[in-house]
Amino acid sequence: MKHIDEAKINSLLKTEVKKDEIERILEETKRLKRLALEDSAKLLAAEDPELLKKIYEAAAYVKNAIYGKRVVLFVPLYISNLCSNSCAYCGFAANNKHTVRKHLTPAQIKEQTEILLKRGHKRILMVSGEIADEDKNIKYYVEAVKAIYSADYKGNKIKRVNVNIAPLSAESFKKLKSAGIGTYQIFQETYHGDTYGKVHISGEKTDPDNRLDAVDRAFEAGIDDVGIGPLLGLYNHRFEILAMLMHIEYLEKKFGIGPHTVSVPRIEPAPGSDYSSSPEYPLSDEEFKKIVAVLRLSVPYTGIIMSTRENAELRDELVNLGVSQISAESKVTPGGYEEESVHNDKLERQFSVNDRRTLEEIAGSLISKGLVPSFCAACYRKNRTGEHFMDLAKPGEIKHMCDMNALITLKEYLEDFAKPELKEAGNRLIEEYKKNLDEKSLNLLDGFFENIEKGVRDEYV
Repeated sequence: MKHIDEAKINSLLKTEVKKDEIERILEETKRLKRLALEDSAKLLAAEDPELLKKIYEAAAYVKNAIYGKRVVLFVPLYISNLCSNSCAYCGFAANNKHTVRKHLTPAQIKEQTEILLKRGHKRILMVSGEIADEDKNIKYYVEAVKAIYSADYKGNKIKRVNVNIAPLSAESFKKLKSAGIGTYQIFQETYHGDTYGKVHISGEKTDPDNRLDAVDRAFEAGIDDVGIGPLLGLYNHRFEILAMLMHIEYLEKKFGIGPHTVSVPRIEPAPGSDYSSSPEYPLSDEEFKKIVAVLRLSVPYTGIIMSTRENAELRDELVNLGVSQISAESKVTPGGYEEESVHNDKLERQFSVNDRRTLEEIAGSLISKGLVPSFCAACYRKNRTGEHFMDLAKPGEIKHMCDMNALITLKEYLEDFAKPELKEAGNRLIEEYKKNLDEKSLNLLDGFFENIEKGVRDEYV
């Protein structure tokens, strides 16, 4: 598999853990710089409870130093479960005869988006199965993105559409960028060559290098925010994380920037997939926590996304250890957001969901812990993406902009969608945050809040 040196990774997996080495590495992380692959391997190998505690404390420090107390919220919108690939772990597999197939029209996509807007969502991850027809794919994707952006609910519109879709040519990626997408997300699933061949049975997805090269083509087409990740449970999780970090090193060397986000999905049961119900390499919650913490220390300025595959308690814990973006009230089937459910979710979903809380419940949980739910998309709209974003992030300049925009979007959400109890709690949290602002920032924020009370929406810095 391109860019992945399995022999080197296997050698690093034999790393011996020395307490003084771990402590040296953790001291280094306070500089907020990306770790060398060898240092990440040492952190991943740590098992002593005392060392793990120190790793978690370091991850919490780095998370707060870079992202503060804000957590970005988004919602996935599945537009089609038609797929030409047969993958052993996925409910959408072409050879899965149990799945009920759905392919939403642009009108249906707009309708689904309007339902989400009514609930307060502002950021969407558009997801689709992969069909072996690029011309049809790109036309459908562009129409879908336009349909999402065209949706409106009382002046509320979607601010950012990220996409998780099939690999495309550079020319098709340019069309996708012109449609106004944010991040292009593609998962390698597994970076281990033999495992990749075993779990990808048929279809274009059987070519692992085409999938890796899709990230390069996206960059070359001008999409400077990409998201990557493995599906944890297909192979040894330490191998997968080190391989992904190796992939990031390659991207940084070639393009000057790595991924905007990484995701850490764990394999979950899927309808029609016996494999997903009994993964060969399951990992415990404690191992999963360590992965999140080590990733936060290894690539400090990269967003870490956690889906509703994980349960509520674990997700609430991991936003303090490194996770910076979480999905809310996810439906992983096309058309899943009908106000009156008329579909058989078990026969249409891609995988099982474990956190079924509503957006309001998740926002309330975050607020109760002193965290700021953020619906911001200002960086994308101000062209603070890719290398420009990193130039602002690394010296710490981006944090203050993000904090301000997070509070503005939270205030809008509280005014437009929150029930009285949540609105009161959210406003108390905002007042606490205002105590730490300098006079210039406080006056600026108060000006935004006055405009919100007058009905102005979607302002940002």
